[in-house]
Amino acid sequence: MEGEGKEKAIGIDLGTTYSCVGVWQNDRVEIIVNDQGNRITPSMVAFTADERLVGDAAKFQISSNPLNTVFDVKRLIGRQFTDSSMQADMKLWPFRVVSQENGKPMVEVSYKGEKKLFAPEEISSMVLMKMKTIAEQYLESEVKNAVITVPAYFSDSQRKMTKDAGRIAGLNVMRIINEPTAAAITYGFGRAKEEKKHILVFDLGGGTFDVSIVLVQKGKFEVKSVGGEAHLGGEDFDNRMVTYCAEKFKKMYKTDLCASAKALRRLRSECERAKRSLSSAVETVIDIDCLYEGHDFFLKIRRAKFEELNIDLFEKCMKVVKKSVEDAKLSKSQIDDIVLVGGSSRIPKVQELVRDFFDGKELCRGVNPDEAVAYGAALQAAVLNKEEVDIVMVDVTPLSLGIEVDDGVMMVVVPRNSPLPIRKETSVTTLEDDQTSVDFEVYEGERTLVVDNNLLGKFVLTGIPSALATVPKIKVCFEVDAEGILNVSAHDKGSGATNEITITNEGGRLSIQEIDKMIADAEKFRKEDEEAMEKHVAKNDLECYVSNMKKRVIKAKSEGSVDADVTELDLISTIAAVDEWLEDNEDTVTVVELQDELKELKLKCTRLFSSKRFKFTEAEE
Repeated sequence: MEGEGKEKAIGIDLGTTYSCVGVWQNDRVEIIVNDQGNRITPSMVAFTADERLVGDAAKFQISSNPLNTVFDVKRLIGRQFTDSSMQADMKLWPFRVVSQENGKPMVEVSYKGEKKLFAPEEISSMVLMKMKTIAEQYLESEVKNAVITVPAYFSDSQRKMTKDAGRIAGLNVMRIINEPTAAAITYGFGRAKEEKKHILVFDLGGGTFDVSIVLVQKGKFEVKSVGGEAHLGGEDFDNRMVTYCAEKFKKMYKTDLCASAKALRRLRSECERAKRSLSSAVETVIDIDCLYEGHDFFLKIRRAKFEELNIDLFEKCMKVVKKSVEDAKLSKSQIDDIVLVGGSSRIPKVQELVRDFFDGKELCRGVNPDEAVAYGAALQAAVLNKEEVDIVMVDVTPLSLGIEVDDGVMMVVVPRNSPLPIRKETSVTTLEDDQTSVDFEVYEGERTLVVDNNLLGKFVLTGIPSALATVPKIKVCFEVDAEGILNVSAHDKGSGATNEITITNEGGRLSIQEIDKMIADAEKFRKEDEEAMEKHVAKNDLECYVSNMKKRVIKAKSEGSVDADVTELDLISTIAAVDEWLEDNEDTVTVVELQDELKELKLKCTRLFSSKRFKFTEAEE
């Protein structure tokens, strides 16, 4: 491995249901496998009485610990507790979400016997830290720099909060890039000699849906338009199945299984499995023993039924595709290739609708839907890390940005689909005589009235010299960087007085102090995780040694070794004492105590075997 020399920069696809990490190495992108040998890692975090689990370990225990296993956190980040979409999701989540005074959602779990509240950014940071650790173990060196992907339709607040999550995880987030743009880079990389092509990236993941139209030409990637839904994906398809099955169960047994978090989690897992099966089979079964109050649940479900339950969501996807083509000022025939990304793009009905929309055009299958986004992020990370990778990316703003003017109207300063980075200026003035300050409200969205758009933040420009209305000339400057993150400033041109103001803490975003505290907590969690792993290893070593010694005694007896019976009695007594000690001290035992107990047991066993003229070697331990 390249553990020395230049520090590596990684690309992370931080997904709703699964995450993936890649790195540029040996002149190619390598998707890194986790400790379970998997190329994708569940975006789950679980809290128990003893430890915190992330990834596969969290997913393995979700059925027994549903209230304290957190998933779908990408659907929480940057949102308000009162959002209708969040309220709908909460009915199907087994874990609890509560509201802070400012309307920010917080996840409530029980951890080490205490109730704990975690911000969505903090949970996301735990997943990011897991991906960071996976990369570090593979590269055998510390990783600090990363490119993280987000849905193209993520708001300014959601992008900033994702960046905060990276910082809490101990990462220097070099750039936030759009998921479909990353997938387009994956598709276009290595096609530098080809003539220019318009690529439509259809990215339907676990929780979000994006469409991007990208012009690919000789290593340059220019985004022409983006569209999408920040709350549409495989989880919604699962939810439709869960609701359908829960209603069937209620009719069968006159009881509501949704009252049980554990039953709901078991049903959701089985519905997810059934959904995947229906991508290759026309029929499957949902079969769960003792699902709720002793009742079994068995249901045959056909692909046609699954499509019927979700057809409105599938058609919603196609409306976004149509709008994106129009925004790019292209016709359907001018789209050269259609790239499918995200696990949910495997659904046959989705593929059929996309193919039909483009008049039977074949869909591109040259990229792995699960890995394409991480692959592109790793390429972008390599470019920013000054590796020898020749690509240029120009992204766009997903939503229009502007300020409120007279009568609640939004004045657009930066139109949607503007190339990034961008700097735009506009002028405003006062409405009243002797007005010495102006309130600014910054919005994103496509509606005429601000009440229909998303408020990003507020600020006040003070120190304006007293004058008649409309006399002061105030310049407002919008700057959107390459990551799509917005800064706004304003100054009065007449007096020369300048007051630069940046929106940094709106929409429930964490303060600097909160982020610093979470960074400290993350380090504490990391140490606790390492200690828990050391304890697991030490305990496992002791238990394995005990097991091996029992096997050696059985072998000694079968071979007729001298005084094997005596050895067996002595060894059983010794092992019984260790087993009893472990049981009595399981919660409080330390790593050092476990290691000392193993050393002492090894000495006793060695003496017992050698005293009975039984050859005992280290290889037999």
